[in-house]
Amino acid sequence: MDAFSEATFRKVIGKCIEEGPANIILDLSKIDFVDSSGLGALVQLVKKAQTSDGSLQIVTNPRVTQTVKLVRLEQFLSLQPSIDVALESIKSS
Repeated sequence: MDAFSEATFRKVIGKCIEEGPANIILDLSKIDFVDSSGLGALVQLVKKAQTSDGSLQIVTNPRVTQTVKLVRLEQFLSLQPSIDVALESIKSS
């Protein structure tokens, strides 16, 4: 996810947050790369979900997790290692 794909990604997921269920799981486990624009989009989308009294759980892989940890956003972005863990997180909240 980079500057080229960020605008479309933010628009599509933003619409899901507006129209969809309160809690959304975003599976980024197959993503190979996230740059600063992608991280910015994720931050905006999490804030949008929180404003709508929902949550955005983000399933990642080690590479994406490492990138997020470099900028210390792993807790804010609710990173999860699997969809099952993300579902449990939603159920327990």
